[in-house]
Amino acid sequence: MRKILSTGVIVILFMSLFFVADGDVLASKNSKSVQTVAHRGASGYAPENTMAAFEKAVKMKADYFELDVQLTKDGELIVIHDTSVDRTTDGSGKVKNMTLEELKRLDAGSWFGEEFAGEKLPTLGEVLDAYRGKSGILIELKSPSLYPGIEEKVAAELAKRHMDKPNNNKIIVQSFDHDSVETFHSILPSVPTGVLVSYTMSDEGLSEVSGYADYVNPGMWLITSDYVERIHKNGMEAQTWTVRDRESIESLLETGVDGIITDYPDYVNRR
Repeated sequence: MRKILSTGVIVILFMSLFFVADGDVLASKNSKSVQTVAHRGASGYAPENTMAAFEKAVKMKADYFELDVQLTKDGELIVIHDTSVDRTTDGSGKVKNMTLEELKRLDAGSWFGEEFAGEKLPTLGEVLDAYRGKSGILIELKSPSLYPGIEEKVAAELAKRHMDKPNNNKIIVQSFDHDSVETFHSILPSVPTGVLVSYTMSDEGLSEVSGYADYVNPGMWLITSDYVERIHKNGMEAQTWTVRDRESIESLLETGVDGIITDYPDYVNRR
């Protein structure tokens, strides 16, 4: 009788250990790391595409911050989202029609809050120098068709700082203009690239872009487990944009998405 009880205890203990271990495996599977990307910096808390927003993103421990880059009239790489300065500065006019000196005179912070008065539009070089090694940086080529040669200029800024070395710096270059992404990839194939999309890509389309892109980054309304799985099957990752509420985070994580681009990086609880 004692022998039967001892055997039963051993079996129960073994099964308990098995289920605990199995549970740990499941927990591990469900706790996949997700990349948190601060959209235009932590733009929910500071004026977008400014050093204040990038600094806030770093303090909030975002894995990356995203920025937009365009060209000035005199060929300098300036960080700003819109093709005009009207919305986010105290000036007016098209970015491409203004020199770097003219753009640097603008106040890019007061529109967001008095405490940010005097914030300036940074150059890409200034951002790279300030945050190299401190944060991942997701660079969006904004409206590159307006700026012939912008891919070469961005590549040169990265190469000059040795930020084109694989696994040496967390840099990704992306654009809605897939031809521009392909061009950039041909110049610096060691730097990861992404294609932004506002539609669900076919398997044929995914296969095509996989030749020059490491990421397919769809709008959050497009994200499903199936879409993410198809992106993964083509050897790429998926970062989704732009998340501005806490409620959307959990459902996005459950789809297996690799990154969440958000104005509020502290909303993402990286398990």
